[in-house]
Amino acid sequence: MVLDKPAGLLTVPGNAPERADSLETRARADHRRAKIIHRLDMDTSGVIVMGLTAKAHADISRQFEHRQTEKRYIALVHGEVAKDNGRVDQPIITDWPNRPRQHIDPVNGRKAVTDWQVLERGEGFTRVELSPLTGRSHQLRVHMAHLGYPILGDNFYAHDAARQMRDRLCLHAERLAFTHPETGDKISFESPVPF
Repeated sequence: MVLDKPAGLLTVPGNAPERADSLETRARADHRRAKIIHRLDMDTSGVIVMGLTAKAHADISRQFEHRQTEKRYIALVHGEVAKDNGRVDQPIITDWPNRPRQHIDPVNGRKAVTDWQVLERGEGFTRVELSPLTGRSHQLRVHMAHLGYPILGDNFYAHDAARQMRDRLCLHAERLAFTHPETGDKISFESPVPF
């Protein structure tokens, strides 16, 4: 099952009762066997897939694990990015004293790679396409902040000016492609960018 998650909704329930509402909880109201395969940050919107059978869940999970899926995100970042495209290859690790924040750690971090491409330059911002080649927590947010172009509206990694330019995190999972677990066909799903 492929869904279009809104910004501000958890992917899975949190520990506290006030954080019980989630995409998974809502999906299970209609499809009790629905199970999360991957996650999007609470403030990230866009395409997400859930397994409705154990076989589908295992097959698509394996595709994520072996980097056989294609993911494309769109973001608005602070500043006017000078280059047209590039790659960030910087390992990421949890910033334990400041969880859930992550940070770059060349010694202890886990490999994290993001390709990026400029789509549009505006006054004080740039619209970029982001393609994560790995799947670390907050990877796109950490990598863009590392480049000096934090994502607008990011409460964790953006400086005040970037945080205040938008009232939401301007990060959207626009496209997800994977192989259908039953037919073997390559399928893709897209969600219009809301910013």
